[in-house]
Amino acid sequence: MATCSRIPFACFLVAPPLLLLLLSSSTARAEEAAAAVLTLDAGNFSEVVAAHQFIVVEFYAPWCGHCKQLAPEYEKAASILSRHDPPVVLAKVDASDKTNKDLSGKYDVQGFPTIKILRNQGENVQEYNGPRDADGIVEYLKKQVGPASVEIKSAEYATNLIGDEGVVIVGVFPAFGGREFEGFMAVAERMRNDYDFLHTLDASILPRGDKAVKGPAVRLFKPFDELFVDSLDFDKDALQKFIEISGFPTVVTFDTNPTNHKFLLKYFDNDGTKAMLFLSFDDDRIEAFKSQFYEAAKQYGEKNISFLIGDVTEAQGAFQYFGLKESEVPLLFIQASTAKYIKPTVEPDQILPWLKEYTDGTLLPHVKSDPIPVVNDQPVKVVVADNINDVVFNSGKNVLLEFYAPWCGHCQKLAPTLDEVAVSLQNDGDVIIAKMVMYNRILLESSFFIASLPI
Repeated sequence: MATCSRIPFACFLVAPPLLLLLLSSSTARAEEAAAAVLTLDAGNFSEVVAAHQFIVVEFYAPWCGHCKQLAPEYEKAASILSRHDPPVVLAKVDASDKTNKDLSGKYDVQGFPTIKILRNQGENVQEYNGPRDADGIVEYLKKQVGPASVEIKSAEYATNLIGDEGVVIVGVFPAFGGREFEGFMAVAERMRNDYDFLHTLDASILPRGDKAVKGPAVRLFKPFDELFVDSLDFDKDALQKFIEISGFPTVVTFDTNPTNHKFLLKYFDNDGTKAMLFLSFDDDRIEAFKSQFYEAAKQYGEKNISFLIGDVTEAQGAFQYFGLKESEVPLLFIQASTAKYIKPTVEPDQILPWLKEYTDGTLLPHVKSDPIPVVNDQPVKVVVADNINDVVFNSGKNVLLEFYAPWCGHCQKLAPTLDEVAVSLQNDGDVIIAKMVMYNRILLESSFFIASLPI
């Protein structure tokens, strides 16, 4: 450092070569990392996959921003994993290339980037659901390349692996062989992306449940509901269904706990009916709300209804998505396939009766409505959801009702004609000409058949 301060010009002359050397080294590492990722296409895909027991494939598009962000992390992970024992191979396919269209279809590529884990020469395909940073990718894939289920031999080891945060499935066997053990391992392989699997010869080392069980048996540990549950059914499909049902909370919680995030993703990914209770978790009645809602979930969960309780502070995104109002909490909300139902400012003792009305089919759906016009004296009357009964169904008159959308070009062309007809008939006391903005499908499907607009 003293030399630099005394001979600054000399330092200036020496620094560029050093800088170039450092940059060259950095560039070389980047090139090495990029080279660690195999480039696949329709021509070599099958051959390369057939040569690997385990390979990870990213389907990407060069123009995709998320793909560009992932690229250096994916390449770095590929470089690290190439030195793993055994090596883990990472590859990529340009899914935007038309020649690779069939590959994208075969592997159900819906967006970019999509990452698939292919095992057994491509016979077993699983979605990659892990992190997107290099270190996270490495750790996730190290676990994936290992056995689907790990043997546990001590109580200490069992306690370390069976914590209070995730779902863990443990197979108890008198010996590691036979139909039941093979079935368990097959299901573990099938579901390893979503669950942790363990197996043991000694149930006494497990933290909960009957310690005298000799097996074969499966014990599912979870940090919610009854904390553990056993099954003796080793049919593969039945075992998978048992894990999916028992490993999912009766009521999903929407809060800041990261453990709940994967349950939230599954909850909102489900196409079935959803019942949601939103309130402040600081509400003095929170335990009463939880108790009643949990009871409702037990009673009606078998009717293809999923249940969620959410803290209004954390669920702002859901409120915006579903068009709910924070001023109406505690709020009970049902999202069905064609309609939604809202119970604002609900009380704990109203939860079960309201859900019974829904399951009985007597609950009226919530329909989005503009305010009823204060003045409605134009030739073409304005109908909204809140006055459709008065103007249309209960008026005792002949009503010509147009359903339209403000953005619809055909509706705009029809408007002058509708106005002209309304003016010509405005003195006929038995006729009403009206129009309604088409907001909600429930009107379409319950009272009218509307195939297109205007109608």
